[in-house]
Amino acid sequence: MDIYPDTTDQPKGYPTREDFFVSTDGDKKGFGLFTRRAFKKGEMMARFTGEVLDEVRLHTLQISPTKHLHDPHFVGYLLHACDPNVALDMKTLTMWALKDITEGEALTMDYTSTEDVLYRQFPCLCEADNCRKWITGKLETLSEEGNAYLSGLKRQATCQKAYAHA
Repeated sequence: MDIYPDTTDQPKGYPTREDFFVSTDGDKKGFGLFTRRAFKKGEMMARFTGEVLDEVRLHTLQISPTKHLHDPHFVGYLLHACDPNVALDMKTLTMWALKDITEGEALTMDYTSTEDVLYRQFPCLCEADNCRKWITGKLETLSEEGNAYLSGLKRQATCQKAYAHA
């Protein structure tokens, strides 16, 4: 998959195929953005761009309460994690390393850091210690599906605990 379509005058600081790639790692998380080299904590990793839209879509990032940046080539493929390794500055359209990142690592952000309302809510698979288990935008309430999912997790944990004490 492309990062950004080839241009002869790509400005400095934008992602290249030498630094990043979009792929699926074969798990339930789907397509994701990965590194081809290491990045240090605090490093500006890349600039990004896209088309400004008036609606939330798959691969958009919120840049104001009513505007969304559609980037189906690069940051639109960041995976969610409750303990992410990158942060996006939506004013300067730059991506920053929150931790040291190794070559081949999936790049993750917390979707609530930019989104008031998600394109769709979903179960979290990040497995972080602080995992919220169901992901919504920062202004959303849990959907019916989210409530059912979390209730099912609670029942499962209760059953496992009871079984362990039997």
